[in-house]
Amino acid sequence: MSQSTDPASPAESPSTSPAQSPAASPAGQIAAGYAFTGPALDLGALLWDGACLPEHQIRIPLSMLNRHGLVAGATGTGKTKTLQLIAEQLSANGVPVFLADIKGDVSGISAPGAANEKIGERAKDVAQEWEGAGFPSEFYSLGGIGPGIPLRSTVTSFGPVLMSKVLQLNQTQEQSLGLIFHYADTKGLELIDLKDLRAVVAFLVSDKGKPELKGIGGLSTVTAGVILRALTAFEQQGAAEFFGEPEFDTSEFLRTAADGRGLVSVLELPAVQDKPQLFSTFLMWLLADLYTDLPEVGDLEKPKLVFFFDEAHLLFNGASKAFLEAITQTVRLIRSKGIGVFFVTQTPKDVPADVLAQLGNRVQHALRAFTPDDAKALKATVKTFPNSAYDLEELLTQLGTGEAVITVLSENGAPTPVAATRLRAPQSLMGPIDAAALDQAVKSSLLYSRYAEPIDRESAYEKISAEQAAAEAEAEAAAAAAEAEKQAKAAAKAAPKPDPSLAEQVVGSGLFRSLARSIGTQLGREISRSIFGTARRRR
Repeated sequence: MSQSTDPASPAESPSTSPAQSPAASPAGQIAAGYAFTGPALDLGALLWDGACLPEHQIRIPLSMLNRHGLVAGATGTGKTKTLQLIAEQLSANGVPVFLADIKGDVSGISAPGAANEKIGERAKDVAQEWEGAGFPSEFYSLGGIGPGIPLRSTVTSFGPVLMSKVLQLNQTQEQSLGLIFHYADTKGLELIDLKDLRAVVAFLVSDKGKPELKGIGGLSTVTAGVILRALTAFEQQGAAEFFGEPEFDTSEFLRTAADGRGLVSVLELPAVQDKPQLFSTFLMWLLADLYTDLPEVGDLEKPKLVFFFDEAHLLFNGASKAFLEAITQTVRLIRSKGIGVFFVTQTPKDVPADVLAQLGNRVQHALRAFTPDDAKALKATVKTFPNSAYDLEELLTQLGTGEAVITVLSENGAPTPVAATRLRAPQSLMGPIDAAALDQAVKSSLLYSRYAEPIDRESAYEKISAEQAAAEAEAEAAAAAAEAEKQAKAAAKAAPKPDPSLAEQVVGSGLFRSLARSIGTQLGREISRSIFGTARRRR
């Protein structure tokens, strides 16, 4: 490892003379920053000037795990094994853990690892007493796609901001979707699954539904069309499986095993790893749901849960302002609810500055500098660290697999010195368990019977469909009645008249009508004379 070449650096100051005590050396000064008095996780041994120093252990206080963190590094540098190492020790200390298993190789945390030459060498280098051990685990899947207990959310719970993110809507469309959710809520139209949301959108641009939103801005047909097309594309990705009931209770993640160890919840994502936008947003829903449900507890001796958010850069790509604000607020405030969040990505620049500022614990694996963009990312990463006795720009390109640059928050909340570290080896299996063992673990869980079978109860789709069916039936009945009346009139008009009777024929004849007129006229004259007092002339 390379130390700073600055003449004033600790590496070349008088404090490094052999006559000085080891604690006064640069390595000793760094290690002194990790000498905590309370419970702590052991990460590894200090690297200094190209040597591993097992007498100088690098640790992280258990009480600071709710202050969030970042695990970063290029592909293949050991980020997943770092997650496994931290998760194991958290579980051993009674802290539940949530891990997203994107590549399908974290399930081994439930089984003891097997000793081999590499593990033996690593354990010797870092003064680790290695022994294989498995940890209590539950396995989940998104909506039952792939092995695992199905995790489902209702559309209402997911909310318009997260839904807009996953549908890739712009700001105007996101605001319209917010109106749709508001309308459904006020009208008692439960948005359980995607067909419920589609039904409400379609209703609000129908002739009957258009007036419903006029008072609060309305919903344009164009915007509704965009949302409906996005929903269709979303469903074609298999997303319909993720929305529905029974909705998963995220408090299940906070459990401990019978022996007091924290339960490790592993979300199996290989079946949906080609849909990164979906699973990264779904992970954010899990975190937001925890934030909503948990009470304020302040700082604890150990966190209630540590949540590892893998492939974090996918969450922030193309995010709207509202979405970023929601994430920042959640990360900032969830600490006081006893939840720690570790974002896992390739470089710190993948995480927005407002979020990065909340991440007090840093584990930075090696970075590559093969291209100008790589070199730019490397310089940006170095600037995110405190002042260091190392030449970080050089060091970060020289770290081997399973080595990292670390700085954490001490027990009093101050950053520790930057320490290059050779990390310990995980005790559990560093790879996946076989499919049969995974299936057995899933089906033997007490949660399987509770969440395995989907439920489709009456919600917005059924209610709107019933109203439309009733309206259509009423319209059809009215149309049928009108048609029947029309046909009756036509039939009556076209019906032949019966032959007249003899009396009717006589009365209706011309001679009878002429005679009647003549009699009527004479009778009328006689009556008129009588009325006006005139008399008939005598002859």
